[in-house]
Amino acid sequence: MQLISATIPLLATATETADSSMVLAAVLLSLVVIYFASKLGGELCNKVGLPAVLGELLGGVVIGVSVLHLLVFPEGGTDTSSSLIMTFLQLTAGLTPEATPQVFAAQSEVISVLSELGVIILLFEIGLESNLKDLMAVGIQAVVVAIVGVVVPFAAGTVGLMTIFGVGAIPAIFAGAALTATSIGITSKVLSELGRLNSKEGQIILGAAVIDDVLGIIVLAVVASLAKDGVVDVGNVIYLIVSATSFIIGAIVLGNVFNKSFVAIADKLKTRGEVVIPAFIFAIIMAYLASVIHLEAILGAFAAGLVLEETDKRKELQKQVIPIADMLVPVFFVTVGAKTDLGVLNPAIPTNREALIMATFLITVAIIGKVVTGLTVFGQPGINRLAIGVGMIPRGEVGLVFAGVGAASGVLSKPLGAAIIMMVIITTFIAPPLLKFVFPEPNTAANLDSNSGESLAVESPQSLITTKDD
Repeated sequence: MQLISATIPLLATATETADSSMVLAAVLLSLVVIYFASKLGGELCNKVGLPAVLGELLGGVVIGVSVLHLLVFPEGGTDTSSSLIMTFLQLTAGLTPEATPQVFAAQSEVISVLSELGVIILLFEIGLESNLKDLMAVGIQAVVVAIVGVVVPFAAGTVGLMTIFGVGAIPAIFAGAALTATSIGITSKVLSELGRLNSKEGQIILGAAVIDDVLGIIVLAVVASLAKDGVVDVGNVIYLIVSATSFIIGAIVLGNVFNKSFVAIADKLKTRGEVVIPAFIFAIIMAYLASVIHLEAILGAFAAGLVLEETDKRKELQKQVIPIADMLVPVFFVTVGAKTDLGVLNPAIPTNREALIMATFLITVAIIGKVVTGLTVFGQPGINRLAIGVGMIPRGEVGLVFAGVGAASGVLSKPLGAAIIMMVIITTFIAPPLLKFVFPEPNTAANLDSNSGESLAVESPQSLITTKDD
């Protein structure tokens, strides 16, 4: 997810010729639509007992390219005539047809960058709510879950496409690679809402999702090289493995040193933001470093959150991060939904019929390939293995990155490309309600465990802020 670094030059080019006041107006209207969709969708899902994040995704689908066309993006193949916001500006603000393409491009880039900032803030917040010792305690299990969650769907998807559908080796490998992803953003948000983030299941899922992201980057690099020139750049693969491992270990080791420095700096500052501003500086630097060495920026933000979780300022920092996350995180989830084109599910279009058959196969492999990961957890009697497998299902924005790279490379046929998108859509949207279903209510779980002589502490993110020991 290197979108920020990729979009800044485009943004600069677009805004050179675009009217800055019109770009600002378009962005402001887009944010109004995004926030309205996120709150309405979140509240409706909350009323029926579903995670609010599902409502934000569905709200994005409604306002996006699939339904209302209020929030559309040029990378989806849409033009200015498809954007109702551009039409509204033409009718009410005097935007000329000649200037519309530049304004549309600039507005789309700004919203995309805000979306990326949103997921960076989300992973920083999740890192603050996680406990490094708990993550390390389930480290071996998380590694096993991650590896199985990459190998099984990749192998099953690739072999199945080649043998059942007669797909060529390179496109089949690319589709199989898309099956390996896990959306840490979506899963962690749902776990947080369910109050399960710090449960053993939640920590295994979170650790495995982080490892999946690293493995996913490596797999993407391999298949992208394969698609480009038919050979794998072994040196690049080795570089990614070494840099990813070094970054994560280095962040944890150096974190103990930075903890004391952060507290000392925060104690000396006397103006507003004395805690949250230094924390965000650290998180953004970590995200930048991860991006520079070709890793996911969100991994850097997550590592920063883990480091600062160990400080004495954790409670205060969590309280100050929450309202910032409330403003930026919905932009990410609504944008993911808005970019999702449900038109690929229309069986009336002949090319979609072949895609639907392949999508059914890919979805089956995508679900089973992740659910079986829960069976590999060892040394944890009484753990909810089904919940671990379900938590690994959503592909989300990570899967869309694979689909986007595959489409740009020209390797994927239209039916196979559509099938991958459908797989991403279905796995992204079924995971939140399935997680709600496979995790019993906290009080029920506590009662069950108390009957067996054990106590299960299940805390919501809000209760963690006030009750978690320093």
